[in-house]
Amino acid sequence: MSRTATRTHRHLHGRDVAYVDLPGEGTPVLLVHGIGSSADTWGDVPHRLSAQGIRTVALDLPGHGESSKGRGDYSLGSLASTIRDLLDELAMDRVHLVGHSLGGGVSMQFAYQFPDRMASLVLESSGGLGEETFTGLRAASLPGSELVIKWAINRKTLRGAAWLGERLARVGMAPHALSPRALETVSWLSEDDRRAAVLATLRSVVSPSGQRVSALDKLHLLDGTRVLIVWGDKDPMIPLAHGRNAHAALEGSRFVVFPGASHEPHLHDPDRFTDLLVEHVSVR
Repeated sequence: MSRTATRTHRHLHGRDVAYVDLPGEGTPVLLVHGIGSSADTWGDVPHRLSAQGIRTVALDLPGHGESSKGRGDYSLGSLASTIRDLLDELAMDRVHLVGHSLGGGVSMQFAYQFPDRMASLVLESSGGLGEETFTGLRAASLPGSELVIKWAINRKTLRGAAWLGERLARVGMAPHALSPRALETVSWLSEDDRRAAVLATLRSVVSPSGQRVSALDKLHLLDGTRVLIVWGDKDPMIPLAHGRNAHAALEGSRFVVFPGASHEPHLHDPDRFTDLLVEHVSVR
């Protein structure tokens, strides 16, 4: 999907929620993106799943993409409740949840709050499974970061960062922070209302010392046989060890590592990622 992929909009309890809904049969797959991203972060994975006959929904979380921004509750519990409201609106009793980064934390929170609505769970480079996280996210959670970000992010600095990223990529050095996807995410922070919403979301899960919300003490509530964990072995945002530890704590879960992938295995190898999802949901 492109950044301009056509959304459907629903007004749910004071919030507009935008999503893409692709046709298919059986229990749907719901894709939940990470912080600062949108439904478009999934690339063409939604279309690949739909082509396999699976109904697929990719939403823009509140404060992201085309969904409502501005003041409000951006906690994991609130975001999970928004997903529940969307499922009610779409008459979906149960879904296969696929959560990337922050979306993994939201998906686990949904599983705890509404266990009967979750058919299975996929955690991709998920937050909420340990304290360590990218230094830049910790810095952005500091008081006053709004002013620094507003001053630092503009068309000139983004063009310079894109130019540097391209040059480094040509010589085999491609830092995640300068990747086109990362810079697209950062560019949204130049908008006042979006910046406020993203920082509110970030601060609900990250502090200057690291991730502030942990699902580790609740993992025993999940049925490990319904959980697939996917990680890139070059992830600069959230350590691979978080995925390994979650797998060890979830008896019966499956853990798949994408060699060479950074924080977005679904973009590194969409063929393999799609095949994994199809296999995972087909037996549940």
